[in-house]
Amino acid sequence: MKKYILRLSLALTLAIITSVAVYAQPGFDDDVEDTPIDGGVSLLVAAGIAYGVKRIYNYKNESTNHID
Repeated sequence: MKKYILRLSLALTLAIITSVAVYAQPGFDDDVEDTPIDGGVSLLVAAGIAYGVKRIYNYKNESTNHID
């Protein structure tokens, strides 16, 4: 499980770092500003994934701790 969390966190970190350099348009000759694709959405996605992983981890721990 630790390897899975380590790999997931590494993949998310790389995805967040590389998404900063991505832009919607390469550039124009006139006075149009370039608009970045990422407006913080990747941080919300990462938070959602982390929350889901935590919920799954807690669910698995609760199910193994119950003695029938």
